[in-house]
Amino acid sequence: MIRAVIDPGVLISAFIGRRDSGPDRIMRAWSEGAFELLASPHLLSELAGVLARPKFTEQAAGGRADAYVAAIAGGAVLLDDPAEPEPVTADPDDDYLFALARSGGAALIDSGDRHLIEIPRPVPPVVTPRSFLTRLAKRSS
Repeated sequence: MIRAVIDPGVLISAFIGRRDSGPDRIMRAWSEGAFELLASPHLLSELAGVLARPKFTEQAAGGRADAYVAAIAGGAVLLDDPAEPEPVTADPDDDYLFALARSGGAALIDSGDRHLIEIPRPVPPVVTPRSFLTRLAKRSS
């Protein structure tokens, strides 16, 4: 089974975006067992923090954001936060994604962030949601 780290931006897009968008389809594929999602306390905290921002008040109402984060925490392969992630990205706040992916044996990181997608030869590779969906479709056929 493929293991993947999903950038919090993609997770947020799945939460606030329209049904059947790429991020939504990725999260539905995960809930159906198409891949293993790797997470850590840092990733979950970042996700919860962003969803608690005032601009997401409407979408997060009624405990929806808390339930979403809890569902991810409950269904993902939860790993410890990497101690000292090595510098990989232009944004040091994103280096933990690579450390998490490597420590959990992830095949890829799914992200829509240009600064991650454009890293030359990252390990593991960074793929867009569209590309990840294509990979999942090939594996299931």
